[in-house]
Amino acid sequence: MQNSLTRKPIEIKISTVVAVAILLHDSAFPVLEAALKEMTAGSPDFFDDEFAVIDVEAITEQALDWDALIPLFKSHGLNPVAVRHAREEDHVTIRSHGLSIDVVSKPRAEPELKAEVPVEQPAPAPVEIAPVEAPVAVEPQVIIRNMPAMVIDTPVRAGQRIYARGADLIITASVNNGAEVIADGSIHVYAPLRGRALAGATGNTEARIFALTMEPELVSIAGIYRTFENGFPPLLPHHPVQVKLHGDSIEVSSVKSAG
Repeated sequence: MQNSLTRKPIEIKISTVVAVAILLHDSAFPVLEAALKEMTAGSPDFFDDEFAVIDVEAITEQALDWDALIPLFKSHGLNPVAVRHAREEDHVTIRSHGLSIDVVSKPRAEPELKAEVPVEQPAPAPVEIAPVEAPVAVEPQVIIRNMPAMVIDTPVRAGQRIYARGADLIITASVNNGAEVIADGSIHVYAPLRGRALAGATGNTEARIFALTMEPELVSIAGIYRTFENGFPPLLPHHPVQVKLHGDSIEVSSVKSAG
């Protein structure tokens, strides 16, 4: 079977290999041999042929018997693959055993900083600072939020309920006794309002109720309500009326006379 045209005989990829580090603090072979025997307690599979990097940074000034040391580690289940911080004169011997030289980059010395002789500069010209005037107080503006509107063009009869969720409610026909109209915003009735009207249903205290003829059973703004069992307050005839909150009470007034 022929190999695929897209398959290469050899591929080289980056791979992460876990290796143990053997940190040597002594160069004497008998001392190292005794330490390994004590560590492994004579178990031949204690290290299970693990890859190992021999680090000799602590004894870089001492000579090591690499011809004896490398077989010693292999006999205890360690498989040395590289030596770190080795002396340059040992590189040939280490490579002859099939091990690599692990080169550790050392931080570069920072360049010496030389003190500069300060050059006398001419004194800067004085800067004249103008006095800062006190800020002028600005009267706060009352902003009434605009909301989308639901428009109803037919009369709202007794027993009907209309709710303008998240919107104003505009009704161009009458709202009869026994009907209920509700809006999260304001309610505008361009006809007689005789039923129940609840504006600002979700707590909008700026909501209002407007009607050409105001004869409601109950009005409410943001949960505060008022009924009219004793009749509606006398207002200017033939003028639109509005209902709004004044503090915690319902205020009814003619649109013409509202200031």
